[in-house]
Amino acid sequence: MKTFDFSGKNVLIRVDFNVPQDKTLKITDNTRIKAALPTIMKVVEGGGKAVLMSHLGRPKGKWVAELTLASLVEEVAFLTGRKVHFAKDCIGDQAQEAISIASFGEIVLLENLRYYIEETAGDESFAASLSELGDIYLNDAFGTAHRAHASTALIAEFFEESKKGFGELMNREVASISKALGSDKNTTVAIIGGAKVSSKIGVINNMIANVGTVVIGGGMGFTFVKAMGGSIGTSLVEDDKLDLARDLISKAKTYRCNLMIPEDTVITSEFKDSPPAGVCPIGEIPDGYMGLDNGPASISKVISVLSTAKTIIWNGPMGVFEFEYYAEGTKKVAQAIAGSTENGAFSLIGGGDSVAAINKFGFTDKVSYISTGGGAMLEFLEGKELPGVAALS
Repeated sequence: MKTFDFSGKNVLIRVDFNVPQDKTLKITDNTRIKAALPTIMKVVEGGGKAVLMSHLGRPKGKWVAELTLASLVEEVAFLTGRKVHFAKDCIGDQAQEAISIASFGEIVLLENLRYYIEETAGDESFAASLSELGDIYLNDAFGTAHRAHASTALIAEFFEESKKGFGELMNREVASISKALGSDKNTTVAIIGGAKVSSKIGVINNMIANVGTVVIGGGMGFTFVKAMGGSIGTSLVEDDKLDLARDLISKAKTYRCNLMIPEDTVITSEFKDSPPAGVCPIGEIPDGYMGLDNGPASISKVISVLSTAKTIIWNGPMGVFEFEYYAEGTKKVAQAIAGSTENGAFSLIGGGDSVAAINKFGFTDKVSYISTGGGAMLEFLEGKELPGVAALS
């Protein structure tokens, strides 16, 4: 988009304004709107009309009053300092009228794309109708890049090569993840945490084949430990994934990947934020007890590998960091990543829990890049082609 002349043009921008709201429809977190500001401002400051299209929630093709994008107009106007016109539809006469009323240098926000089932169905005629609203198309919604929806994957077909491209956010996302995945294997560390192995199978598989060290953290660690014959008490486990865990351990040996499984854990008898019963080897948890965080030995090993890493990819916490008594493992990892970044490493953080942890512990500005797309980043890390990226590549 850096080569485009926006002056006098209607610029159709796919943004991700799927923001959380309270019962009064007040926005509780405007991070996603802020993330799109560089692209929006470049268009309006360049003399174009920024025509914004987004989804909000899952109305499934029906008009749902609580999911109207009209509730976002005030926030977009406040953050941009520009007049924002609202179109009561995202295609057709009402959309066209709102755009024609707006002056260049102003913004038009279209109604929720998912009021039409054709959006998620990837309907070509719906994509064609959307394309009629702009002279230039920019995709700046990385969070939906893994979906083959009309506004992210099909619409690009209706614009000439010189009139479509990534927005600033999308460009940073693709460049940052590509940089992390293309780094030197031996000096790259991937930290994969979270509750279940099943939700991260593809990522772990791809990381084992492409990075030097893969750190397993969080609840998924107990599935690996049980697969190796350890006793895990009442800890979270996926019994139907034990063979898979053994396969991943074997694959790591084949690829000479250092697969780090926790050695010790902080245990408790109840899943609540109360003082722990103590620390024990992760494969020797007594009956009636569960592990809720990495123990000190496991934390030390992770900190050690991070100290020499040149590239770090982090997706998923080390424990139940929402509980004060079981946040130490995740906090120390976040701290170590920030320290390595300060010493020159490139750090990529993604996934809701990892981002929440980085924010909670105050390291937001001390890592290289925080991805805005949880599911999209996971699929990118798995090595899958993202329809929204492929359409413009």
